[in-house]
Amino acid sequence: MRLLLTGSSGWLGRHLAPLLRQAGHEVTGLDVVAGADTQVLGSVADRALVDRTFAEAGIEAVIHAGGLHKPDIARNPAQTFIDVNVAGTLNLLEAAHGAGHDRFVFTSTTSLMISQAVRDEAAQGAIWLDEFSAPLEPRNIYGVTKLTAEGLCRLAHLEHGLNCVVLRTGRFFPEEDDTLVDLPGLNLKANEFLNRRLTVEDAARAHLVALEGADKVGFGVFLVSAPTPFAREDVVALKQDAAGVVSRYFPDAAELYAKAGWKLPSSIGRVYDAGAIERRLGFRARTDFAAILEALRRGEPPPFQHVGA
Repeated sequence: MRLLLTGSSGWLGRHLAPLLRQAGHEVTGLDVVAGADTQVLGSVADRALVDRTFAEAGIEAVIHAGGLHKPDIARNPAQTFIDVNVAGTLNLLEAAHGAGHDRFVFTSTTSLMISQAVRDEAAQGAIWLDEFSAPLEPRNIYGVTKLTAEGLCRLAHLEHGLNCVVLRTGRFFPEEDDTLVDLPGLNLKANEFLNRRLTVEDAARAHLVALEGADKVGFGVFLVSAPTPFAREDVVALKQDAAGVVSRYFPDAAELYAKAGWKLPSSIGRVYDAGAIERRLGFRARTDFAAILEALRRGEPPPFQHVGA
């Protein structure tokens, strides 16, 4: 299949493009930044460029992984987010419809699910988040534009029958978190595999699975994260004594962490449940918290990408 991959020079795109080629697809990368997997330099906000790329490359399907992200808020006005994340998505959807495509994969974010109430984590127990969590009240222009773009994908399916799969990905970025500084980066990222993170390799594989299964879904929104070991019944205990809950599921976790000089989380305020994509598309992230503990047992590096992009 001849695919257009937007965001091809980004952290996800660099891992996704080779995976798509290995699966037998012909990939045309589009990005505003030059890169090894980028053949078209420009923005999805440029409709003429999008149309020209579709025509010249004979594009048959789209994985829209590009766009402005949360760190870009400090560098761009709100209008630029609308131009790129909203109008750019519409450009691609309309071009896909015009070309008679039957599938479209859109990279969204769990960030749009984090309202101020969720972020404050003031509830008695951890908040269990899945595709049915509501209300959706994004806190910034990034989340607002991603949610709007999701709506455009839904509308494209309703009005034109374009099969659209929306992937709300958890954290897979390699950079240090600029809001949580109480733990060193590797320790923090390892902890997040309990409730909110996945590897970039698993994120890429989820997109391939979504592409291949889009015609069976029609329209679907899926949260994508490493599978959490917890159950909904754990939410109060997770908020009050997360380390105790972790030790109940993984009896040697505290010892392994101590040897590494790490700390288990004392409290967990939210949990991402990625069960729906496994049930409907058969995708399950390969790297989970158990895999991290196994690496510690073997004295091996953590099984996730942690170097800078």
